[in-house]
Amino acid sequence: MPPVTTALIVANVAIFLLQGLVPALASPFALWPLAASAATGGQVGFQVWQLVTYGFLHGGLVHLAFNMFALYMFGGAIEQVVGQRRYLAYYFVCVVTAALAQLVVTALRGGVYPPVGASGGVFGLLLAYAAFFPRNKVML
Repeated sequence: MPPVTTALIVANVAIFLLQGLVPALASPFALWPLAASAATGGQVGFQVWQLVTYGFLHGGLVHLAFNMFALYMFGGAIEQVVGQRRYLAYYFVCVVTAALAQLVVTALRGGVYPPVGASGGVFGLLLAYAAFFPRNKVML
């Protein structure tokens, strides 16, 4: 398995295990909506680092397993095609773009819950996989 994909999977699993040991650790690193501070009385709120850190937190073992399986299945192939640096940059652009989209949707709907997970990055990889390997007919 290519090194960046391996490192991303290891980081996600390690942080999930850390979440299990220290559950309160997840709260400041989850992606809180912009209005969360006012709604929760200032206990939690949006911080800029959450645009990336939410992508390493997961809501449960099944959530982690599906995201890491998809990262394994599609990430390695894309990393081999575009190279390590471009792959890592693309992955983080997808994570941040998904976070920004989530913040917009949450602001429009008025929700105050924090999403977590690598799904934004994984869906970006699925899009790239469909572009680089069109004959495989990835169903999105």
